[in-house]
Amino acid sequence: MSSNLTLSALAKDMLSFFKRGKKTIQNLEEAAKKIEELELEIGKIKKESKEGKKESESHIQKFGLIRYNPFNELGGDQSFSLALLDKNNNGVVLTSIFSHEKGRVFGKMIINGESQHQLSKEEGKAIEQAKNK
Repeated sequence: MSSNLTLSALAKDMLSFFKRGKKTIQNLEEAAKKIEELELEIGKIKKESKEGKKESESHIQKFGLIRYNPFNELGGDQSFSLALLDKNNNGVVLTSIFSHEKGRVFGKMIINGESQHQLSKEEGKAIEQAKNK
């Protein structure tokens, strides 16, 4: 008899749990169907989350910034190298060299933390700083 009371109490608890707005689940069969629907929804959400996580690996996640003065005659560290990398250390290093006469900007692709182009010591430091974040 106590098992019937427990089963009855469980059924009432389940029915009140699944109560939505004006529609109330009337029996365990409807509750089981609702559970299946919810499990499908949870599966979709998990799949979307996994896809979003994989996609986010290619977003910029790490950066390194080195400011410096490449010329003795200029004051201040107005030149810089900025590394922007994703989770797999792919991205770009941008360098801006400032002088009284002109400014120059360089960009170099970074693949797996390395560049096919020769890097300045500041660019190398910016990349290492980003990789260690």
